[in-house]
Amino acid sequence: MKKKNLVLQVFIAFIAGLVLGVVLWLAKVDISGYVKIVSPFGQVLVAMLKMIVIPVIFLSLIDGAASVPTKEFGKIGIKVIVWYFLTSLFAAVLGSVLAIGFNPGSGEAQQAAWKSLINTQNTSEIASKANNSLADVFISMFQNPFKALADGNFLAIIVFSIAFGLALKMISERAEYSTKVKTLLEIIDVAKEAIFKIVDWILAYSPIGVFALTSVNFASYGSSLFGPYIKLTIGVVLGIVAMVLIVYPLMMAVTLKVNPFKVLMKIKEPMLTAFVTRSSAAALPVSLRVAKEDLKISENISSFALPLGSTINMDGVCIHLPMFAILAANMFGVKVTFVSLSVLVLTTVLASVGAGGVPGGSLMLLFIILQNMKLSPDQIAIIVGLALGINPILDMFETMNNVTGDIVCTYSVAKLSGLVDEDE
Repeated sequence: MKKKNLVLQVFIAFIAGLVLGVVLWLAKVDISGYVKIVSPFGQVLVAMLKMIVIPVIFLSLIDGAASVPTKEFGKIGIKVIVWYFLTSLFAAVLGSVLAIGFNPGSGEAQQAAWKSLINTQNTSEIASKANNSLADVFISMFQNPFKALADGNFLAIIVFSIAFGLALKMISERAEYSTKVKTLLEIIDVAKEAIFKIVDWILAYSPIGVFALTSVNFASYGSSLFGPYIKLTIGVVLGIVAMVLIVYPLMMAVTLKVNPFKVLMKIKEPMLTAFVTRSSAAALPVSLRVAKEDLKISENISSFALPLGSTINMDGVCIHLPMFAILAANMFGVKVTFVSLSVLVLTTVLASVGAGGVPGGSLMLLFIILQNMKLSPDQIAIIVGLALGINPILDMFETMNNVTGDIVCTYSVAKLSGLVDEDE
């Protein structure tokens, strides 16, 4: 199924679910029978996502880490990866600050609406986890990988997957292991593609799940959901605008001593392409051409850095995930501490590595965040329903942000490495 058709179907399903849900809510009729029949269709979507998220992240991160060029690009390749990591980190921190500022789902009226959603036992478990120190969190990152897979310890899974992928990359450069590692990576790649096919099937079902989740949510909570929607949309869009017009320019102005807005003007075409198509892959050929013809970047770096960025750099998603996390915290009575925010930022940045090439990658990352908060399936279903409904709007801005970040990082590293032809 083509992405455009799927997005349209999901959007139509969301609107239909919203309208029906609001009508039922305004009618003040007994919806228990409707919820009993329709709700399982939404729960199936959540269950399928829960089933697939660990294999997706595990295989994608191993494949992504093992694909990082080390020997061929040396210091320049490392610089590119460091820049991508830093921009994702800045985006996640910015998203967290804005999420706390906008505080979606807060307020006495809305808290009263969410009261029935709070599971006391579940909240106690989250509160206990929130009291962990940073040292406890750090130690948990190195849990036994098999136990981490069983427990759903995503930080440990992410750390092990990246380490395993990098280890495979390093030993592949030794003659005695080269062929064996290549064979193993081919098997991992085939397994990853098989998992992606399952993800495609799940996404094909998603319009049904979105309709069920949305109609049940709005039939149950009505107008109390509109406030969070508005806050989320405004907060994410403002965050992306700030990233593109403030953070990236500041990074270029400080490190390169250039006028950053001249650079942004030169890349407006790939930015617009990304915004309209909502696809980093569709914008990549335009980005490569602009990098060569307008920014005068050496193809030796742009041909490597830009495709890599479309895989590991998801600044736009790093901005919106904290917003949904804070919404979930407010809805379900989760205490947000410095440690829990730090874990959120770290998980977002690390999990984004390799997720760019995953179908429904941003949804997978959101699911990781929600699972890491130890929310119940019913609670996750509400947030996922909200996310799927608003995603077509946010996706345009996020993809534009991602592509802009790719080009800015590539240009910055090329400029610092003397790979920009100033005289051409």
